[in-house]
Amino acid sequence: MTQTLINEAPPNGKSPSRSRSRRTWLALGLFVLGFGAAAVSLLGPLAGDAIRYHASQGAVNQIIGGDVAALALMAPVSILAGILVWRGHLAGPVLALGPALYALYMYSQLALGGDFVRYPGNSERFFTLYLGLFIVAGAITIRAWTMLDPARLPATRRWADSTVGIFFLVVAFFLTFGLHLPGLIDAWAPESASSEYLADPAVFWVVKFMDLGLVVPGLVAVGVGLLRRGPWADKVKYAAIAWAALLGASVAGMAIVMQATADPAATAGNTIAFSSFAVIGLALAGVVYRPLFRRR
Repeated sequence: MTQTLINEAPPNGKSPSRSRSRRTWLALGLFVLGFGAAAVSLLGPLAGDAIRYHASQGAVNQIIGGDVAALALMAPVSILAGILVWRGHLAGPVLALGPALYALYMYSQLALGGDFVRYPGNSERFFTLYLGLFIVAGAITIRAWTMLDPARLPATRRWADSTVGIFFLVVAFFLTFGLHLPGLIDAWAPESASSEYLADPAVFWVVKFMDLGLVVPGLVAVGVGLLRRGPWADKVKYAAIAWAALLGASVAGMAIVMQATADPAATAGNTIAFSSFAVIGLALAGVVYRPLFRRR
């Protein structure tokens, strides 16, 4: 008997058949999200070029980098989580939170970002695709979160929690003071000198709003919670580290593509920083998730 199987008779009184039904719907949602994410990547400028975004070439290059990460990591992780949920594995709902939160963040930007007057394109025709993936991701987040029982999650070692907490705080500090604050100061100047801002101001403000309003506060809250050993952080860290690893890989892909295409907004420092964050985030996600697959 392993500790990694979801109890068919949960302590909250739900019947086994209802428990299986919840798992079935969650698994199907994860399959839809995974294959939908792959479709968006393949239909975009990475491959099919059927989706043409209303953005500058620099922003399109960033989308290509993000599509590579979504196709290589996010979509497979979502499908893997669906298989684990279908089989009743404890790691299924936990793993589901990462791609779901990633989709909520990324597809809202793809749907709303861009300059629909300044640049030609047809991405608005795929609005329902982004909206559908956003709704599915939201439903997965809620369903997976309610299926997690903190009492059944394996305990992780103190050093691992502390390392993840410090990592979150370092990333939040870099995003705030190393990436976004210089851009805000330049945008507030009488005459901005930033090519990235001048080329895509709508994308600029959407990313700033979401990162400084959601990402940074979330990273700080979970980071402090892990360092202070807050009981709520034991559950939240699984969602946070998976999401951070996937998003870090996506941003690293964007930075690498920008560097490879000699984008004026690209810097070697940002490329190295984001690539390092991606590698560290994926490694820490492996450390946090590994106990979920151990036998008792």
